[in-house]
Amino acid sequence: MTTKRLGILVLTTSTRPGALGPAVGGWLTDTLAPVAKELDVDLVPLAIGDLDLPFLDEEEHPSTGVHHHEHTRRWSRVVAGADGFVFVTPEYNYGMPATLKNALDFLGPEWAWKPAGFVSYGHTSAGTRAVQHAKQVVTTLRLVPLGSTVAIRIADAMRDDRFAPEARHGEAAEGLLAELVRVAHALTPMRERERPDAVEGPLPGSYARPLGPDDAAEVTVLQRCCWMEEALVNDTLDIPALHEGLDDVRAWLADWDVTGLWRDGRLLGMVRTRRHGDDLHIGRLAVAPDLRGLGVGRWLLGLAESAAEGSRRILLTTGAASDRNLALYQRQGYVLLPDARSEGAVDLAKAVTE
Repeated sequence: MTTKRLGILVLTTSTRPGALGPAVGGWLTDTLAPVAKELDVDLVPLAIGDLDLPFLDEEEHPSTGVHHHEHTRRWSRVVAGADGFVFVTPEYNYGMPATLKNALDFLGPEWAWKPAGFVSYGHTSAGTRAVQHAKQVVTTLRLVPLGSTVAIRIADAMRDDRFAPEARHGEAAEGLLAELVRVAHALTPMRERERPDAVEGPLPGSYARPLGPDDAAEVTVLQRCCWMEEALVNDTLDIPALHEGLDDVRAWLADWDVTGLWRDGRLLGMVRTRRHGDDLHIGRLAVAPDLRGLGVGRWLLGLAESAAEGSRRILLTTGAASDRNLALYQRQGYVLLPDARSEGAVDLAKAVTE
């Protein structure tokens, strides 16, 4: 599961002139700033009025993800880039503001599998009826509402016309953020499956997606696990994958085209490719030891080979004593080259046919 820093959108939803919303939103982000730093998340405050969203004016259904207007595309980018949401909402006539309902209705897939927390304010009910109303809508969009909430009675939070909530409100806000972060991490595999660059994997529930520097921690664990076995088979510890630190892994993840196979937040396998002249180089083909013999390595190899269009041949390297690897590659049409570039290793090649 990626270790990318989470981004949490704090959305103030009231647009009424003189509304209390901006004061509530400002208090919330100021209060949570120290906790957000500890939890390694970015709070992104935004006022819904700054979006300039008209009432829903898109011809296509939001579930299609097709947006014709720039205001919708801008809003789509904001929501798609967030890992979770805190909605700061008043209660209007036992419900949420029309501005929030409209903003939710504009989009579809961008909301899916992300946590939603609520900070409400009002008079008798402290805005809780607006939250109950909103939860019916957000669950339909596959947002996941939290159990933790912050509900503020306006009469309890005003000091000489100044918004100053009690300490318990700040404590509740900290609890909400902590829960939101936990749920956001737990939902990451669900969100990743929906990525446009993700493809279905060979095992039930698995999917493959490109890997990047944010995935360095998982990649480091996988390759050390896999190449320790290679070290034993080849009677050598002189294997680069066993000596690379996180910075080394981040560097080559940025330099190679790398694909990882995932399931339920676990990195099951990976492979990397890079073109050099007329050759496509394939490397770091790794499969978690408990999944060997299920066709995962063959599937990853085939996925890597699909990038060979325009190349003359495909090159890869393995340990000279790695009989399992050699058998796989030779079954897939690779032949040994006469002169290996590294001691204790062998190079193999496969011609690319049109």
